[in-house]
Amino acid sequence: MKLVIVESPKKSETITRYLGSDYKVVASEGHIRDLSTRGKGGLGIDIDNEFAADWEITPRKKALIGKLSAEAAKAEEVLLATDPDREGEAISWHLAQVLNLPVESTKRLQFHEITKPAILDALQHPGLINLNLVKAQETRRMEDRIIGFKVSSLLQRNINVQSAGRVQSSTLRMIVDRKNAIDAFVPEEYWTIEIEITIEGKKFKCPLVRVDGQPFKCHSKEEADAILARIPETLSVSSVSKTEKSIFPKPAFTTSTMQQEAFSKFRFSNSRTQSIAQKLYEGLTVNNEHVGLITYMRTDSTRISPEFFQRHATPYILETYGKEYLGSIRAAKGGKNIQDAHEAIRPTGTHRTPDVVAQYVTAEEAKLYRLIYCRAMASLMAPKRVERTSIILSGSGLDFSLGGTRVLFKGYSVIFGEFEEEEEGVLPEINQGALFEVKKVDAQQKFTKPEPPYNEASIVKAMEEKGIGRPSTYASTIDTLNKRKYITTVKGVINPTPDGIKVVTVLQKYFPDVVSTDYTASMEQQLDKVESGEKTFLEAMNEFYGPFEENFETAKSLMYKDPDIPTGELCPICGKPLVYKQNRKGQPFVGCSGYPSCTYIKKEEKPEAEEVGENCPECGKPLVYKKNKKGERFIGCSGFPSCHYTRNLGDDPNAAPKAKTVYTEADYVKPCPQCKKGFLVVKKGKKASFLGCTNFPRCHYHEWINKKK
Repeated sequence: MKLVIVESPKKSETITRYLGSDYKVVASEGHIRDLSTRGKGGLGIDIDNEFAADWEITPRKKALIGKLSAEAAKAEEVLLATDPDREGEAISWHLAQVLNLPVESTKRLQFHEITKPAILDALQHPGLINLNLVKAQETRRMEDRIIGFKVSSLLQRNINVQSAGRVQSSTLRMIVDRKNAIDAFVPEEYWTIEIEITIEGKKFKCPLVRVDGQPFKCHSKEEADAILARIPETLSVSSVSKTEKSIFPKPAFTTSTMQQEAFSKFRFSNSRTQSIAQKLYEGLTVNNEHVGLITYMRTDSTRISPEFFQRHATPYILETYGKEYLGSIRAAKGGKNIQDAHEAIRPTGTHRTPDVVAQYVTAEEAKLYRLIYCRAMASLMAPKRVERTSIILSGSGLDFSLGGTRVLFKGYSVIFGEFEEEEEGVLPEINQGALFEVKKVDAQQKFTKPEPPYNEASIVKAMEEKGIGRPSTYASTIDTLNKRKYITTVKGVINPTPDGIKVVTVLQKYFPDVVSTDYTASMEQQLDKVESGEKTFLEAMNEFYGPFEENFETAKSLMYKDPDIPTGELCPICGKPLVYKQNRKGQPFVGCSGYPSCTYIKKEEKPEAEEVGENCPECGKPLVYKKNKKGERFIGCSGFPSCHYTRNLGDDPNAAPKAKTVYTEADYVKPCPQCKKGFLVVKKGKKASFLGCTNFPRCHYHEWINKKK
């Protein structure tokens, strides 16, 4: 028996279906080791010994490692099949180290889609662990650990915030800079003027574009009124021009563009998009076949493989749409820090159309799959051809424009048109010299607006353009900033919190490189050089650590500590002033300024309950207003927990109590295994039915119903 180790249980479930009884597929469930917190500064790195790493098995993975070791000992061969990127390569290397597998000869399987042909091909053409990739990941992990631990310790000690990081801090700086620009923006007045005409019974709006041959610009009501007074009752068509244009499809998705489009079209957060894409990649059951539906979803490449184009896309496009709709593989555009390690995100098979897949997956999975499928297929199709008509209506030195678009050939839009904005409508045939009566004039005062705050799509686009982070880190970076309470995300719109602004302000003063997008991008380029073999791990670490440590020591001596804000009270134990503080989780509390000599913490006083003005119908004690865990108000008895009476706000207190469900022997499924007094019966929950004890609320035992049984 041969043992195949992958990263996720879902992936192992899918691959197991493709391999025979000679193989056993198990999952490492992600990383199995990380840097310890031993040694100088708790870094887990021996800086004086050429940055030697002190790796330790993650505590929750110790039992799993024991099982993997037992399986590896029984297997005649172990094959490592983790994800095809730096993180996946590092996981394979750590597995080899922990399971005592020879790194120089243990087979490494790589595949970019989880389909039977791809898995069998990987088995036929195994490789070895790429140590350059491993060293690049190790360099990144160590740099992140050093920046994170050292800078975070200063921030925690001096300004009571939680952490800083290589990618998260430069991303936060962009968010804060945008907020500052919005706050500093001074709006300027401008006016728009448009007229309305009727052509063959249809109304058309025509904006003013030129005044006396110059582009129209208006910044005051006086200027607008002067122009409005010049508009004649009738305008003549001074020019009619028609141009044909080919509109090429956008390339297939990268991680970044997928996240941007999913937010734009469906308002999916970046983490939600990645979670859905992960499921599509690892495999779902469609038409009795469990298969990966898309290629690897962490990529910065727009490249489509010739094999997919020739074997899958070409036959499908020819059969479904015709020869004239077939396009070609266009050269992928290069960009800042593009690795192009594997293909763009595309479907693994054209026969699994969005309509077919939608019958077997959730609504969200169906939406994202349709978007990915249509975008990838459209990128391989012929361009759309349109005819643009531009008309100028003139009078009294004023020129108004009217435009329309006629589609000559749909091209790629036959499959992707539902995701594109509608073109301008088709104009009736209009000849030069034709006269049109001005039916309506509309002048509007407007003010310039600043760039909007970043949202989940635009921040990822900015990160990609600046070259900070990688496809695998875009979503997790935003999640980290949210968890640290450095930003708030409301309906996808991102704004910095006071703590976020404070962090950026301090880092810009003492660690300008940490919040510099150029510095972060240059570090990514160094990692790429380690990966390609142009630079060694030791060279990269030395180039990073020397300047950073010098900067750190300077900041350590100069950074001042934020003074604690006194509450105006004295400590009841030692008499020193009480001050407002924050714990490690950022939660506020009041404690003694004499810490650590005095560890007094003031307990929060609960506000007195507001009485309703009625007495409890069950025990006679006053009823009071209360709040549940969601912050919703209700009415309850002040005698709780002796009395459990409650009712919702607005309920009629004189209404008859709701009848309790009475269960009979016919409802009993089996005796309750916990209290031995009641019986389990079918009860209805908010989302699903379950088995619950008739002795509730004295007994809370329940079981979920196994539908398969």
